[in-house]
Amino acid sequence: MRTTQIPQLRVEQLSLTTSLSAQYLLSNISFEVAAGSRLCIIGPSGAGKSSLLRLLNRLSEPTSGAIYLQDQDIRKIPVIQLRHQVMLVPQEPKLLGMTVQEALAYPLKLQQLPQRQIQERLESCRELLYIPLDWLERTELQLSVGQRQLVAIARALVLQPKILLLDEPTSALDAGTASRILGVLADLADKDNMSILMVNHQLDMTQLFCTRVLYLQQGQLLQDTPADQINWQQLRETLVQAEAQAAQEWL
Repeated sequence: MRTTQIPQLRVEQLSLTTSLSAQYLLSNISFEVAAGSRLCIIGPSGAGKSSLLRLLNRLSEPTSGAIYLQDQDIRKIPVIQLRHQVMLVPQEPKLLGMTVQEALAYPLKLQQLPQRQIQERLESCRELLYIPLDWLERTELQLSVGQRQLVAIARALVLQPKILLLDEPTSALDAGTASRILGVLADLADKDNMSILMVNHQLDMTQLFCTRVLYLQQGQLLQDTPADQINWQQLRETLVQAEAQAAQEWL
């Protein structure tokens, strides 16, 4: 008898309105994510991309709709437990006054892991992402924005999440470093069945990384397409037109 595999993440008719009006930031969004998928969320400014990521680990709550992690409503999962499984790396990460080593160890200490295991995970992630040893004693003020992005990705990976949410993770990285980091993440997705949902405006990076594309515009999901079926030149033109339209509406 054939069995249907439960998706790792399922989003059903998700909507989000502003607190001051009935204007929709997201409207009736539905999609599924299989384990090990690499989804890129694309769209013009104001499309709702970052808002969608924040809903997926309950940094924000939807106006309506539901999100399921392996068929369990995420509202029934304790928030801390959920965020250990569904990790969000924001576009401008903070180390909250800690050194790099303290920031990497902190989420593992909250889990009360043995010190030896903490050190092993830290060293593994440091080597995986090519983080230099001399960064470990640096504070946030001693790191560039790109370096903080790299540390934030490492801080998420030490928890070995099921799903990694990335909001413009390579925006402050040079092309070579960005390509290398995305290659590491792709390997982790393939090897460990970790799903990755990434917002990224850099279509060249996106094209090489993702297995699927979600295209958002004005809070609506207009396209959910396997990456190998995307006309990337047409998508670029669509984005340029949508950005121009959004700028005109703003003016």
